[in-house]
Amino acid sequence: MTMMNKEMTIGQYLDKIIPEPWCELHFRTDYELLIAIVLSAQTTDKRVNQVTEVLFSTYPDLESLGNADVSSIESILKSLGSFRKKAIYVQSIARLLCEKYEGKVPTDREILESFPGVGRKTVSVFLSEFYDIPAFAVDTHVERVSKRLGLASSSDNVLLVEEKLKRKFRREEWARRHKQFVLFGRYYCKSVKPSCEGCELRGICKEK
Repeated sequence: MTMMNKEMTIGQYLDKIIPEPWCELHFRTDYELLIAIVLSAQTTDKRVNQVTEVLFSTYPDLESLGNADVSSIESILKSLGSFRKKAIYVQSIARLLCEKYEGKVPTDREILESFPGVGRKTVSVFLSEFYDIPAFAVDTHVERVSKRLGLASSSDNVLLVEEKLKRKFRREEWARRHKQFVLFGRYYCKSVKPSCEGCELRGICKEK
């Protein structure tokens, strides 16, 4: 199978089993999404959604969130890993948005990556989900699926995986493929006990 045919096969199968991919984080505003992504590091979206429901109802706007006592934010985030560090990130992001950006999350990648707790993956997820700006974020699921399917080498770091995926799929597909890879990795091609039976990509999987 040629590389182009492999990419077409993968895309067609993902379109078949995940025709309408979605972001599993709950949010209403740009800053809620950004903060939810920051909180999602090293934890599940389900747990983040439980936490943000309380967080954003307790502090319903950026001003109240930025002025909140860090210990109060910590108490809400305590079920998350690194909750003390994340509480500082949340408060700092809220203050930054209020003081420097009139309460609106900027779209400039360099500016966003300067925010506390915000890295390349966070920015990519945010820009593609909220502003529909083409990006291909690589999290643990995307990395695992890409390497299993031979779209990246086992030794590739996340930046190289991202570069390879961007070359293999059309720019207008990046956001969609990212979400499909995440959901495929989360519910089908799992880290432990993947659902290989009946998977139409077994023929090209490196770990079959």
